[in-house]
Amino acid sequence: MRNSGDASVAFGALALAVLTFAPPVVAADGPQWPQFHGPRRDNISTETGLPKSWPDGGPKLLWTARAVGHGFASVSIADGLIYTAGNADEKTRITAIDLDGRTRWTFDNGAAWTGSHPGTRGVPTIDGDRLYHESPLGNVVCLDAKTGRKIWGVNILQRFGAKGLTWALSESLLIDGDRVICCPGGPETAVVALEKTTGQVVWKSPGTGDKAGYASPTLAEQDGLRMILTMTSRALIGVNADNGELLWRFEHVTPFEENIFMPLYHDGHVFISTQTTGSVKLRIRVDGQEASVEPVWRSTELDNHHGGVVLLGGHLYGSCARRNRAQWVCLDWETGRVKYVRPGVGKGSLTYADEMLYTLSERHTMGLVRATPDGHEVVSRFDLPDRDKTLSWAHPVVCGGRLYLRNSDRIYAYQLGAADE
Repeated sequence: MRNSGDASVAFGALALAVLTFAPPVVAADGPQWPQFHGPRRDNISTETGLPKSWPDGGPKLLWTARAVGHGFASVSIADGLIYTAGNADEKTRITAIDLDGRTRWTFDNGAAWTGSHPGTRGVPTIDGDRLYHESPLGNVVCLDAKTGRKIWGVNILQRFGAKGLTWALSESLLIDGDRVICCPGGPETAVVALEKTTGQVVWKSPGTGDKAGYASPTLAEQDGLRMILTMTSRALIGVNADNGELLWRFEHVTPFEENIFMPLYHDGHVFISTQTTGSVKLRIRVDGQEASVEPVWRSTELDNHHGGVVLLGGHLYGSCARRNRAQWVCLDWETGRVKYVRPGVGKGSLTYADEMLYTLSERHTMGLVRATPDGHEVVSRFDLPDRDKTLSWAHPVVCGGRLYLRNSDRIYAYQLGAADE
C-alpha cells in the first residue's frame, strides 16, 4: 500500500542527548525504540545478555531492506514495525517495514532534499497509534502509524516565515504530552508547539534573530520549571515548555553555522559539542519561572560533528570532527578533563547497550567497544555490506536483541541476542 502526501550536513537529527527529562512517548508492547535515540530520547538501550564480542565478519545478518530510499535518518521501532525515511522518486518517502524487513506502507512527505548532501535527516517519532515526521524542507505530518494514512500536515517554514538551511532541516520531532515540538527558526520564532491531534499552534517562542540549527530539541525539568533546550544557528537556547517564553540565549558560534548537537541535560547542567568550536558544559540556574546559564568548563578536545555523545557513569563518550587527530574521545563530566583519545573505527556515530559502545564509522565500519574511561579498545569490528562512496551517518540502533544499521538506501538487521522465535 502506498499513500502520496501533499503536506502543506549537517543532520541535527543526528545529535544526541543522554539522561534528559524527556518522558517516553507512548508505544505498545514488544521491542520499542519509538523515536530518535529511543524511549527516553537518551540513546541508551536497556537490552541485556548481549554478546561482548562478535565472530569474524560480525553478528549474523538477518535481512537487508533495500527499498527505503537514500538518506541519513536512522530507524524508530514500535508495535512490530520499523520506520525510516529516504529520498525516492524525488520525494521524501516515509517507509514502514515489518520485523522481517518487508515493506508494509509508504507515504510521500513532500519533495526530496536534493541540495548539498541530498537525502533525509529526521527520524519518524511514534506516539501511540500516530507517527510524526518533519521533512528536510519543513513538511511536518501526522500519520496513522499502522496504515500511513495522513491525519494532518503543515509546512513550518511557510507557516512561520522561516528560511531554509544550507543543509536542510534535520530535527527529529519531540512529543511533549499533547504537543509536538518543532524548531522552524527565525525571524518570527525559534521554537513552536503544535497540538498533536490537529497541528494547530499552541504557542510559539519569540524569534532570536537566528535561523534554525540542525539540532533536535530536548525536554528538561529543573526546580519545577519545564524547559525545551535546542540549538539555533548561532546559540543554545532555553524556552519555557509550557508557554514558549524565551528563558535564555547562550551564544555558540561555529563556522558555517553548524550547530547540530541535541543538548544533553543532566543534574542541573546542559552540555553541547559542535564541530571546531568544541564543547561546553553549562550550569542552569532557575528562579521561579526564570532561568539563566553560566559556563562550568570548555573543551576543544571533543568537537562532535553529528555522531552524538553519550553520558555514562560520569563520563562523556563521542567522536571528534577533526581529521588530523585520533577520533574517539572520553571526557570527565565534572571537570572536562580528557580520559582518552583513541582512533577506534574512525569518526562516526554511536549508541550504548549492555556495557558496550556500538560505534559506526562514517566509512561503513562497525565497532564494539567496552564503555570504560580507562581506554577505547575495539573488541570486535566488521564492515557493512555493499560499501560505496556514500557516508554512513545514520546512528546505530540496538533494540529487541538486534542491531540496526543504515547506509544510503539500505537497512541491515543483525542478530545480537538469542535467535528470534
